[in-house]
Amino acid sequence: MSELLLDVCQVSKTFFRGGLLSRQRIAAFNDVSFQIDARRPEILAIIGESGSGKTTLSRMILNIETPTSGKLVFDGLDLATIRTGASRRAFMHKVQPIFQNPFESFNPLKRIERYLFLTQRRFIGPAQQDTPEMAVDEALHQVGLSLHEVSRRYPHELSGGQLQRVAIARALLAKPKLIVADEPVSMIDASLRISIVNLFKALRDNLGISIIYVTHDLATAYYISDRIMIMQRGSVVESGDARSVLNAPQHPYTRELREAVLLPEVVNPAGDVSLSITYLTSSRAPERRP
Repeated sequence: MSELLLDVCQVSKTFFRGGLLSRQRIAAFNDVSFQIDARRPEILAIIGESGSGKTTLSRMILNIETPTSGKLVFDGLDLATIRTGASRRAFMHKVQPIFQNPFESFNPLKRIERYLFLTQRRFIGPAQQDTPEMAVDEALHQVGLSLHEVSRRYPHELSGGQLQRVAIARALLAKPKLIVADEPVSMIDASLRISIVNLFKALRDNLGISIIYVTHDLATAYYISDRIMIMQRGSVVESGDARSVLNAPQHPYTRELREAVLLPEVVNPAGDVSLSITYLTSSRAPERRP
């Protein structure tokens, strides 16, 4: 097994817009590189405003988009070699997405359990097909729900927070090594966001799943992340340990993002930083794992 779960090596993505005579070259991002260690599960936050390239990068990690240049290697497999349905299914077994709007992830005319059982049948081997209800119920329990709670219910009968939990449970049925979460709390009521971000921390700590958390929200990223990567207009301007980067940002854009969420009394005598996450929790963000 590779020591690297994910290796993004000098990846760039360029789009072209317009007709033959007025073709315009647009760089989504340039020369992005980072790695995730297979031996230590972590939460890596990719932070940036709209148009920074973070969503395109996440789609590339999910193998939805292909790079213009550079290479992405997941668990020793070059994503450019995934060409068949079987190889794509094997890849999706290990990498699962969580999207921004949970209501767009489910057909409003289909019951919730239908999605869960279809996912269970797709990714679980025949030896475990005798107990699909147990597998689905276990996945739901891992996100604080149960099969009894969601059975025979349609998406509109659940809250946004509940439905996002179902989306996470659906991803867990594949038993992934990596979850790519693109703005997973931006469409959820502020009062429920803390439950979702705490869930991501539990998945890292209890199930050993690494998470790429794509967001424009520095506060939630700081709260749950081990590392952060700041993107601006297609370039990585700063990256590193979340607390270290935020305590002493080197790039002006990172300083602007930090100042936008800081309270007036942000710096204590020790020089530490506390973010304004009062919409998440009344206490300050906890220390990260050693």
